[in-house]
Amino acid sequence: MEIDKKVLKKLIDALEDLKKTINKKGIQLETTVSTSENENNDDENYNAVKSPIIGTAYLAPEPGAKPFVEVGKKIKKGDTIMIVEAMKTMNHVPSTHSGIVKKVSVEDGQPVEYDQILILVE
Repeated sequence: MEIDKKVLKKLIDALEDLKKTINKKGIQLETTVSTSENENNDDENYNAVKSPIIGTAYLAPEPGAKPFVEVGKKIKKGDTIMIVEAMKTMNHVPSTHSGIVKKVSVEDGQPVEYDQILILVE
């Protein structure tokens, strides 16, 4: 699929015009944080396990089964934390850290990006 450069240029110009209009009115824009970055400063104290691939995250080995990880559960490096399906292949994602799970950052069936934080481990 090829993107028409004229259409892309028009979109960029329209966004720049919108940004100027908003700034003239004194409205403060919120900056969005990439999903691969920590969501708040408290999260920086934890080790993040990130997605090695793009795909769909599944928290359990099959529907209705017990999830691989839950908040408060102790895990070891190498334990499967979830499955990321990519191109009809189920890829088990191993933990890169040992410790206690402090946050599960994705929901079952949610699409995930490369390097997106999946869980935080203390």
